[in-house]
Amino acid sequence: MSKPLVQSTGRRKEAVARVRLRPTEGESATITINDRDWVDFFPNPTHRMILQEPLKLTQLEESYDVDVTIHGGGVTGQAGAVRLGIARALIEIDPELRPTLKRAGFLTRDDRKKESKKYGLKKARKAPQYSKR
Repeated sequence: MSKPLVQSTGRRKEAVARVRLRPTEGESATITINDRDWVDFFPNPTHRMILQEPLKLTQLEESYDVDVTIHGGGVTGQAGAVRLGIARALIEIDPELRPTLKRAGFLTRDDRKKESKKYGLKKARKAPQYSKR
């Protein structure tokens, strides 16, 4: 495995993704997530589409091998974290891609997280059933 060209981090909800891009060495680019093929890691086509969006928008899907280490969160959060990591890595390689990726919204960190549970409540806002008598 060759040395990465660029390394970046993406986060969404509780998921954290470390993304490494290196120039493609073979005939086609590969995406590896936690040492597994990305199609096996994300069987849902929607999640696969989400993480490929920055590469397709910049037409670089065949130019770089993507190696991702991801932990925490669920599949949707993980896909969003990978997308942000890939977009940030592409900007480090070529800063002229920034306006394109920014306009598409791929550089914005989605900071929505699960609201924490409050004392005396069943969940973050759900209160126990009220009884008048």
